[in-house]
Amino acid sequence: MIQATQIRKGSLIKLDEFPHIVLSVTHITPGNKRGMIICGLRNLKTGLSTEKRFRSGDRIEEAEIEQVEMEYIYTSDGNFYFMNSDNFEQLAFGPDIIGDTAKFLKPNIRVNVEFYEGKPFGIILPKYVNLKVLETQAYMKDATAQAQSKPAKLEGGHICQVPPFVAVGDIIKVNTQTGDYVERV
Repeated sequence: MIQATQIRKGSLIKLDEFPHIVLSVTHITPGNKRGMIICGLRNLKTGLSTEKRFRSGDRIEEAEIEQVEMEYIYTSDGNFYFMNSDNFEQLAFGPDIIGDTAKFLKPNIRVNVEFYEGKPFGIILPKYVNLKVLETQAYMKDATAQAQSKPAKLEGGHICQVPPFVAVGDIIKVNTQTGDYVERV
């Protein structure tokens, strides 16, 4: 059991005997009233989304999950293929399980796949990934006295702001939790 204030996006909780994945969390403290947590949830059994409110002191049951380390191999026909690092079994996951993390996937990256009762429901990426810059504007030396940033399109389709010295073909480190540029590798 966890307190409602400990619920985070991507957590798996049990409501009405069914597992729900947390899609969004908003903490509200209205004036002199008690705070509440509003969660966007998706039922893993039915696939239906709902919104639920919890008081700060409410206790919620966490669902038991299993994490298995897997290696991303390739994408084909809209499915993402992963290989279990222990027994070399290959599994295909649809875009509904991968979600927005697809833009950070590249072959041979190791991720943790989360399972509930033998059924996959999400993946956990490493904190940082190295991605190649595919498109960005050219660097104009002495264009301004202030520090500037420019958009860069990376392999996988992610777009982030980078310093002006980053060029097409550079490999950069990106924080997978925020999507922000960290450094040039």
